[in-house]
Amino acid sequence: MVMSAATTAEEYLAELPEDRRAVVMALRGFVRKHLPKGFRETVSFGMLAYGVPLERYPDTDNGQPLCNVAIAAQKNYFSLYLMGVYQDPAQAAALRDAFKADGKKADIGKSCVRLKAVDDLPLDAIGQLIAGTSVDDFIARYEASRVRKKLASGSGGSRLAESRSAFDSAQ
Repeated sequence: MVMSAATTAEEYLAELPEDRRAVVMALRGFVRKHLPKGFRETVSFGMLAYGVPLERYPDTDNGQPLCNVAIAAQKNYFSLYLMGVYQDPAQAAALRDAFKADGKKADIGKSCVRLKAVDDLPLDAIGQLIAGTSVDDFIARYEASRVRKKLASGSGGSRLAESRSAFDSAQ
């Protein structure tokens, strides 16, 4: 299963063959156990997603809830998406170090960890990474990344950049 058409977690799970459902359900239980209050489970982009509800933070780039963690059953593996690892180099380093310390092979992209079984993961470290990012922290990192992106593209993004531009044009 690469992309699900499910609209609820129950539908998503029902689409999976039993052996794959067992892995996704184990990951789901693990994520839900460690997820701080305020994140909500949805199905987004064809996978189980745990994000900031639009009622809490509607100002997203794509009109979708800000996704902190997601779980997907891919064709030949599973993916655990950890956006905090993508946002924070210290979290990325901690995750890589945890794989090494546990003697496990890290199959990591920018935000996703690919796995064949839950035992492939350094669960203690991943649980700490998930639990350690509150909704407020996640929103703050997202907003900081938007400002950096706008400044890098030259499209502004902060009062400082706007004031510098006004100063430069007055010269």
